[in-house]
Amino acid sequence: MFRTLFTLCGASLLIATAAQAGNLETPAAEGTVALEAAQDSATDTAPGPRRHKLGVGAYMTNDFLGDHDDRWRTGAIGASYVRGYDWTGSAPAGFGELIEYRFLSQVIAPADLVSPNPADRPYAGAISLGVHSHMNRDGLELSLGGDLVFIGPQTGIDNLHENLHQLFGSTEPGAGMLANQIGNTVRPTAVAEIGRSFDLGGRARLRPFAEARAGDETLLRVGADLTFGPAGLGELLVRDPVTGQRYRVVTQAVPGFSFTLGGDIAYVADSVYLPSGRGYDLTDHRDRLRAGIHWQGRRTGIFFGMAYLGEEFRAQPESQVVGLLQVKMTF
Repeated sequence: MFRTLFTLCGASLLIATAAQAGNLETPAAEGTVALEAAQDSATDTAPGPRRHKLGVGAYMTNDFLGDHDDRWRTGAIGASYVRGYDWTGSAPAGFGELIEYRFLSQVIAPADLVSPNPADRPYAGAISLGVHSHMNRDGLELSLGGDLVFIGPQTGIDNLHENLHQLFGSTEPGAGMLANQIGNTVRPTAVAEIGRSFDLGGRARLRPFAEARAGDETLLRVGADLTFGPAGLGELLVRDPVTGQRYRVVTQAVPGFSFTLGGDIAYVADSVYLPSGRGYDLTDHRDRLRAGIHWQGRRTGIFFGMAYLGEEFRAQPESQVVGLLQVKMTF
């Protein structure tokens, strides 16, 4: 488990580092911009605005950081890279003006990696790559986009998981358990969220939201997040699909502490991770509760949060608690 997380975390950090290096324009694009600039100069007109990097955010989740187990929604690595025009404290109104490129890799496992209960959920490794647009229209905060979700042994997560447990002397995933994992598939997935922030005074903000997802899982979700403190003011936050925690991507870096509380409930119609063809019966609703703390210094920001995840299928014996950690450093 930990080898998988470290490897994927390294990949996410490499993505973030590459993103920090510049705006990733190609030589051809640079030549085109130069030609346009020369034409603008000749006609005494100012060049138009150019897209550039607005922010990068990466994080990890792990149930070891929560209830100290290694099961179910056991671990994930996520990263976002955002490009657009100048950031003014909120997303633009137009679709496609601000683009987020999103990466997520997650491990889902039964409670026993060697001899799992036949009624427990199957093992699954998933990697998703997505593009999302964020908008703000008259105070309504909108996010709309899609992901390609790659699932199964084709991701290599099962091999990484096994090798890491060998390296650290942990219990290795059993061959029978891995043989019964969710098979290779690719699921195009659409995700939409709408929310509105309400100022409660004293830097307290309430943000109710609704989310729809169709693809790897098909669901409708409603909930709210409550924030006390400067974190999130004039920033772009993106929601982790596993815990529901919102992580910072475009930041203002106002020093201080902030506290967050949140919760939501979802109706799930279908899940590739709990296939009905194998006899899995989804729960009537899926609940999440969460809390977290942001600390922002001069150059470093840290967020740590805990999330309660309710049962996802009827044979799941209990809920679980998962931790999320994000560290942002400015050089």
